[in-house]
Amino acid sequence: MSPKPKTANPIEIPKVLEGEGWHPLSWSNKEIQQLPAYPDTEALQQAYNKLRSYPPLITSWEIEALREKLASVSDGKSFLLQGGDCAETFDACKAPKIVNLLKLMLQMSFILVHEMGTPIVRVGRIAGQYAKPRSKDFETINGVEMLNYRGDLINSFQPSREARIPDPNRLIEAYEKSALSLNFLRALSDEGFADLQHPEQWELDFMQNNEFYKEYEAMVNSIHKAINFMETITPNTFSTLHKVDIYTSHEALNLYYDSAQTKRVPRKTGWFNLSGHMVWLGNRTKQLDGAHVEYLSGIRNPIGIKVGPPFDLDETLAILDKLNPSHESGKIVLITRMGVDNVEKHLPSFIRAVKQNGHPVVWSCDPMHGNTFATVNNVKTRSFNHILNEIKSTFAVHRAEGSYLGGVHLELTGDNVTECVGGANGLNEKGLDRNYETYCDPRLNYEQSLEMAFLVAKEWNKSYR
Repeated sequence: MSPKPKTANPIEIPKVLEGEGWHPLSWSNKEIQQLPAYPDTEALQQAYNKLRSYPPLITSWEIEALREKLASVSDGKSFLLQGGDCAETFDACKAPKIVNLLKLMLQMSFILVHEMGTPIVRVGRIAGQYAKPRSKDFETINGVEMLNYRGDLINSFQPSREARIPDPNRLIEAYEKSALSLNFLRALSDEGFADLQHPEQWELDFMQNNEFYKEYEAMVNSIHKAINFMETITPNTFSTLHKVDIYTSHEALNLYYDSAQTKRVPRKTGWFNLSGHMVWLGNRTKQLDGAHVEYLSGIRNPIGIKVGPPFDLDETLAILDKLNPSHESGKIVLITRMGVDNVEKHLPSFIRAVKQNGHPVVWSCDPMHGNTFATVNNVKTRSFNHILNEIKSTFAVHRAEGSYLGGVHLELTGDNVTECVGGANGLNEKGLDRNYETYCDPRLNYEQSLEMAFLVAKEWNKSYR
């Protein structure tokens, strides 16, 4: 197999874009990481042109609304809950999974609102999170070397050389699946499911082994009473009980997919990535002169930046300056993913430097990616306690530095999978094989996620009440 090229496949730049300093394809002459070459360049061009002609998945005013809400988070007046699949799959674009994720995000946000008394901004890793970076380009299965699986947006999970070849048609299928997911999410959020009556089937039994069970039980009962009270005094008129906002996000990894849907809109300046409300820069694609930073430097969307090992403070500040030179509030979510043992060593210097440079970022904690390990049977997993302890340490450091930790970024699912060990139900390594579904990284299940939300709220109250 030929090695991965340093630059992307050539895509024809439309004449209307020629001569512009930045445009959606200006990244294409930069060195690119985490995106293998497409052997069929003609099929890639056709798929790109087709995707570029499609209508947008979202609107610019939704993006601007999210930016306003994130500005409120950076001011310490709200809290960001970002969560969803490690990597979505095309096969999982089904009603029950979307319903379960929305129900979980709603219930987690109700817990946070009830316990913290502050507005919650909900952002799902959904409707576009179809690509994943990998530490190695190749893997060997049954003695056959093949490209690594990089998510359904790029190639197939099926373990064969042919299936692992990057397929341009997957760009179109990803758009179609994202559109289906978004359409269903909007229908649920606008017409009934988001009514607080519907996601009220709160689970209590699994929390019985948690030391805070009585508090959790009292909280759930209080939420029920509040819902019943509001619906009694304002029947059929209190609209905020019937509609919630949930925004979408994904890693801007496959730049063909994102740039094809990056457009200008009437009566507004700049370019908008209309495939998702928020996109983020991964830890493996942060090269300052690389393709991904170049692309993200030109869009108006809120942008997440993952911060983790190797810990390069100067690089982070340079990326902030490039992606948000005017220091706009609500533009940047700085997502720390340091690992439980690294938070106290490295986070304080990052907080001080960012503060000194005047960047009004939203600080968020991703306690998942720095805490992955393999069991004795070589099953990839994460420990609930490690995840929680990184959150606790991150809150503690922000508290000591006079900074506001404004969010958490969790890989989770509304399904009852068995992928992360620990939690009140005491899932151990032997129980992982009961329902281990993920193709990439392990996720918190429904029960673990609700428990985590409750414990996050307790840590927030220690710091900011």
